[in-house]
Amino acid sequence: MATAEDSRTGGKRDAGHTPGWLDRIRATPAGRLTLRIVIGVIGTALVVAGLIMVPFPGPGWLVVFAGLAVLATEFSWASRLLEFAKARVRAATDWLKRQNWFVRIVAGALTLLCAAAIVWVSVRLTLGVDLIQEAGELLS
Repeated sequence: MATAEDSRTGGKRDAGHTPGWLDRIRATPAGRLTLRIVIGVIGTALVVAGLIMVPFPGPGWLVVFAGLAVLATEFSWASRLLEFAKARVRAATDWLKRQNWFVRIVAGALTLLCAAAIVWVSVRLTLGVDLIQEAGELLS
């Protein structure tokens, strides 16, 4: 897999390396620039789409991290940002693992409550349907 370092060094690798299609693209200045632009556009689109999805239940943060991983193949700043974000997520996960069952349950319940509130607000604003009212009518 090509890295940001490879792009900055013009794709130069050790003598035993068989050039792949990315190396052939990077062999020319126009190819390097075109590849960086394409990777930049795709990675940025993924990050923006992921950030839009973050408030909703689903893979928002996963898409943001995927976009950063795409950007990290060509840009060293994205590689550093991705490592920083992964370290923060790892630290938060490790902290939660060290907590007792009560704290874990509260954290899970708060996460579920936030997701439910986001879904309720989204459905109400986009479709004009109050899910709580509809559920109440169904139960009565």
